[in-house]
Amino acid sequence: MNSKETFLARILFKNKIYYSDGKEFESLFTQIMNYYEKDFQQVKPWGNIGDRKNDGYIPTKGIFYQVFAPEDIRTSNSEVISKLKKDFAGLLRHWSPVNEFYFVVNDKFYGVSAEANQTISDLVSANKLTAGKILTAKDLENLLFSLSDDQIFSIIGFFPNLNQFGNFDFSALNQVIAHLAKLPLDTGTENIKLPDWDRKIEFNKLSPATKNYLNFGNQQLGVLNNYLDNEPFLCTGSAENRILTVENNVESQA
Repeated sequence: MNSKETFLARILFKNKIYYSDGKEFESLFTQIMNYYEKDFQQVKPWGNIGDRKNDGYIPTKGIFYQVFAPEDIRTSNSEVISKLKKDFAGLLRHWSPVNEFYFVVNDKFYGVSAEANQTISDLVSANKLTAGKILTAKDLENLLFSLSDDQIFSIIGFFPNLNQFGNFDFSALNQVIAHLAKLPLDTGTENIKLPDWDRKIEFNKLSPATKNYLNFGNQQLGVLNNYLDNEPFLCTGSAENRILTVENNVESQA
C-alpha cells in the first residue's frame, strides 16, 4: 500500500475498533493474531466449562490472552481491574505453564488508567512471569500494520481505488442554484411550518442571524422539490445524450 492507502486503511481499522464491543472485538483480535502468530490458538467456550479464562494462547511459548471490550472504557476502570484480577486468577488455576499474560482491552484509543497498568504489573511480578501487560487498540493497530497487504485487507475489507473516479461534475448544482436565484424570495410564512433551529444554533454556537437564513432557505424547499421533479437529469441537452455521455465515461475508465 502507498501512504494514501495506508492512511485510509488506518481509518477503516479505527472504525472497526469504535464499533466493536464484546464478541465482535474478540473476533477482531483473533483475526489479527491468527495472521501475526502462526501458533496462536483461539479458545472457544465449551458448555459449563467455558474457556477457563483463556480467549487465546500460544501453547509453544506459554503466552496467554484474555479479551475485554467494555462499551466505554472511561467509565469502566473499576470493572477493568476487577475482571483483570479475576481472569488472571482463573487462568492460573486451569492452565500451565503461564509464562506471559496479556489482557487485551478495547479502549477505543482513549487509553487505560495507571491503576490498571500497575495492577497487571504487580500480577506479573508477584507470579514471576516473563512478561505481561495490557494491550490496547493502539497495540492491535501496530500488529495489524506489520502484516502483509492482503492480510490487512482481509481484516478491514477492501476500499475503492480513488484513481478510478473521474472529476466531479458540479454543473448540476450550478444549474439548481441558478434557477433558485432567479426566483423571488417568498417571505410569507402563514402556511409554512418552520423547523425549530434553536437547539442547532446553540449546539453549533452560531449567530442568531443564522436562524433567519435557515428559515428563509426552508421556505424554498417546495420550489426546489418541484424543480427537481421536473428536471430528473439536471443537464443541458436531452436525457438520451446524458445517458450516452455517462456510458462513454464509464468505458473510458474501464
